[in-house]
Order: sequence, then C-alpha cells, then structure tokens
Amino acid sequence: MRQGPKGGDRRLTLYERVVDFVSEAERGSADPLALLERSLANIKRLDPQINAFITIDGSALEDPPRVRGPLLGVPIALKDNIATMGLRTTCASRVLEDFVPSYDATVTKRLKASGAIVIGKTNMDEFAMGALGTTSAFGPTRNPLDLSLSPGGSSSGSAAAVASGMVPVALGSDTGGSIRLPAAWTLTFGLKPTFGLVSRYGLVSYGESLEQIGPMAANAKDLALLMSVIAGRDSRDATSLDADLKAEFLKVAFSEPSPDALEGLRLAVIRELVEHPQADEDVIRGFWKALDELSSEGVKIDVVECPLVLKAPQIYYVIAFSEASSNLARYTGVLFGKRVVPLEGSSWDKVYSRTRALFGWEVRRRIILGAFVLSKGYYDMYFSRALRARSLLARKIAEILARYDAIVSPGSPVRPLPLDFDVTDLSKLNAVDAPLVVANLSGLPAISFPIGLSRGAPISMQLIGPRLSDPRLLEIAKCLTELVYKSAKRWSQ
Repeated sequence: MRQGPKGGDRRLTLYERVVDFVSEAERGSADPLALLERSLANIKRLDPQINAFITIDGSALEDPPRVRGPLLGVPIALKDNIATMGLRTTCASRVLEDFVPSYDATVTKRLKASGAIVIGKTNMDEFAMGALGTTSAFGPTRNPLDLSLSPGGSSSGSAAAVASGMVPVALGSDTGGSIRLPAAWTLTFGLKPTFGLVSRYGLVSYGESLEQIGPMAANAKDLALLMSVIAGRDSRDATSLDADLKAEFLKVAFSEPSPDALEGLRLAVIRELVEHPQADEDVIRGFWKALDELSSEGVKIDVVECPLVLKAPQIYYVIAFSEASSNLARYTGVLFGKRVVPLEGSSWDKVYSRTRALFGWEVRRRIILGAFVLSKGYYDMYFSRALRARSLLARKIAEILARYDAIVSPGSPVRPLPLDFDVTDLSKLNAVDAPLVVANLSGLPAISFPIGLSRGAPISMQLIGPRLSDPRLLEIAKCLTELVYKSAKRWSQ
C-alpha cells in the first residue's frame, strides 16, 4: 500500500483516548489549550494533502471557552451538514457555500455545553450523496492510509480527520452507511445510533426516514463518551425518542473490557452479505479468520440465510432518492440556497434554473430519479412497493435478532476504492451498500470497528443490534477489538 502522510502521529494530540484526557483534565493534570494547539498544528500540516476540512475555526485559541463539562477542552470536528451558529454550513455544495446558520443544531449545542470545542467543519459528499467522498464541490477527501484511495463517504472528512490524528473525535451523519463505510476504510470506529436516539434538529436533511447523526473516534470508549453527551430526548425533533441511556454510555466509556461481556454472546452471519459476488476474497478471508478467533473464545456464531438483503440497496435507492427530491426542492434561490440572479426583473425560470445548476452531477441525478419515482403513475409502481419491501426486510431482520444478540458482517466487503473509481459501475457499490443500508432501513443501531489488515487492506467488522441496544453494541465492540488485537499477526499479514 502506498504510504500516506504521517498523519497518525497521535503523540501530537497527546492522548490515545479522549476518556483518558478528560479524566486528567478534570484533575488539572492535562492542559486543554495545549491539546487544541496541537490539533490545529496537525490540521495545518496535514490537511493540504488530505482535504478533510471545508472550514477551520481556531478562534478558541484567542478566546478559550470557559465551560467545564464532561468534554472539557476536547477539539471536535463536525460534518458540514450540521448547523453551527456563526460558522458556515455548506453541505459541500455551491448552493450553500455562503450559508452561515443563525442557530446551533441540538448536537452542537450539547457539545458546546459539555465543554467541547468545535474546531471546524469537515468535507463530505455533496448533501451526503455519495459513497467515495468525491462529489464535494470543495474537492475530494483523500484516505490518510493511502492518498490515492477514497476514505469512503459521505462522512469522508470526519473519518479522515480522526484517522490522521487531526482531531480525536468527530461527528458524521449516516443515511445509508455514511459513518460506517468511512470508518471501515480508515481503520476508525463509527456508530449509527438507533433512529431517534440522537436529535436531528439542525441536520440538513437528505433522507429523513433514514438518516442519523453519530460519533466517529479511534476507539469504542470515546464513541460511548460522545453518545453520553449528544443522545437524549429533544422536543424540537418530532422523531426524537424518550430514552435515557446516559448512565449506560458512561459505564462503557469509563470501564475496562470485561470477558463477562462476551459470555453467552450469540452472533448471526447473514450468508448473502458475506458471499456477495463482488466482495474481495482477501477481505472476506480476514473477516472469517477474526470470527474463528472469537469462536475459540466461546462466542457462538451461526450462519443464517436472508436472501432479501440482496435487494436492500434497491429498496434504499428508491426511498432515499425520493426523499432527497422532496427535501432539496426548497433550494430555489428564493428562501433557501444561493441567489445567483436578482429576483426583481428576472423570470422564475431563470432564477430557478440558474440556482439549480449549482448542484453537482450526483445530486442532480438523484433529484431527477426521485422526482420520477414520485410522479403520477409511478408512485405506486416504485415508491409504495419499496415501502412494503422495507417493512418486510425490517421484519426479517427482527426475526433474526430475536434469536441472536447481533448480526455481524464485514464493515465493508470491498477494499477502499480508488478516488477515480467509475461510480457508474454499480455492481461494486451494491456490494458496499448491502450490509450497511440494512440498519438504516430498519432503524437499528450499527457499529463499524477495525479488526486488522489483509495484504494492506483495512478489515473491519459491523454489528447490527436490536433497537436501543447502542450501549450493548459499544461494549461488545470494545471487548471484541481487545480480543482481536491480541493477535499481532493479524496486523502484519
């Protein structure tokens, strides 16, 4: 594998784990300002090569926040579709390139109230539409492991920023695997929470029935710490759940892995997700080797069949594109979106067409397909059928999870693709999407975490759990990674 920049020099961020840093900062033995300075220095040195950030905010150096909380002084990067008051939020699109929100998203507000420092906004696929991090109007993000490869999308910048050591933690959003795929391709950790567990107030919407905001970090403990801050009921989000899991998240964050957590653990492997014809053999081989190791430690692993999962990408595309078409209809240059021609004296056609021309190719493609699906005569043929298929898939997944603690699959059955990959070749992308979109279509939590390398390619594992099993998934991931890391050979294959 071609060498990337020496971005993983975590000595510059002082701490391997945020949970250790905040504990020492609370005791007064760690300097939050020094951590901020080093993160900004890393960004200055590395981001010209990686392009993980669209906007960088170093103002906290001049005026450090005085809020003391569980994330005291922790620098964090937010995906650029999460509203930040006074800091532009572009969605990586020319349509919103000058948009500066007048309010904070709920997650932003909760992070600030906890003492975290928003250090910048990360690059992404335009309006979160893409799997490679290449549709951004601000240029592609590069994978810190190899600059010729994609870091995965759409939360490409957040993953690359964490993987390179520019920031210790970040937030992304996940509509069809947009947190978990970048995590899988950059050897980082990413969690898509249960639908409704984290408020989406202030998230620029792409597919409202599918998307969630979630954390990205270098380990499971830091994911749990972030979830203890951002999760919880929010009256401004009608889909927000009335569930309080804060104590459980904190327990995961500040306890060491216990073998007891894996006692009696039952995992299901869906055969069709692993035996996909487009999967890379060495990645799948590495995945099975990891499962063999877990099985030898007493974890029960069964292979089950669920052929419907191979249709999950098609179900997802119909629903996601339809919702995207509706959500992005507002960007006309009148109330929303960049105004490129004056309203006075201009025809409606001119205002509309000039504004909509600012969208990139991928966004326009999805809007057109979504509008077609929702049009008269085709709504029942495509959209209604996709909704029924979604319900059937959710029932099938629930039946499996009634017998097992989690469904396990590769985080990605495919190696990181090159940045110049032909995105019209959907066969490979279908293999990438299939294990990921299942969780979005079912509203279930899912976590992706690294388990090693195979011939230079990152290998990761994904766990999908029952609704509100987020703390349990984090605890399992914490223990499984420790078990797998015991085998140093895995990392030197």
